[in-house]
Amino acid sequence: MGEALDRGRDFLQSIDPELEKILGERYDELVPEFSESLVETIYGRVYSRPGLDIKTRLISTIAALTAQGAQTSPQLRINIKNALNVGVTKQEICEVIFQMSLYGGMPAMINALNTAKDVFAELGD
Repeated sequence: MGEALDRGRDFLQSIDPELEKILGERYDELVPEFSESLVETIYGRVYSRPGLDIKTRLISTIAALTAQGAQTSPQLRINIKNALNVGVTKQEICEVIFQMSLYGGMPAMINALNTAKDVFAELGD
């Protein structure tokens, strides 16, 4: 295993320990080693970089996914859960989503708020 894959796996242990397994079960049959590639690239090379704390990275990710629109709802759902796991508040998540109405439009913001609302309900918040 490479250094970045190890970093990615270590990183995921703190925010979403089941994610690699879930991705592997869903996609590795279609694209061999997909889950490892994603963990290595996203979490081992990008999210674990110095310079930004994890809360800021997740808030930035939520903002970007919101601005991209409804097609990112599955990824938005995962990142909202992970943000909550590291201490980002529901209010902070909702405010960053609302802020994106200026950049992604009202429909994108409303779709993201609906996703957030669903995640909050699933988690009993």
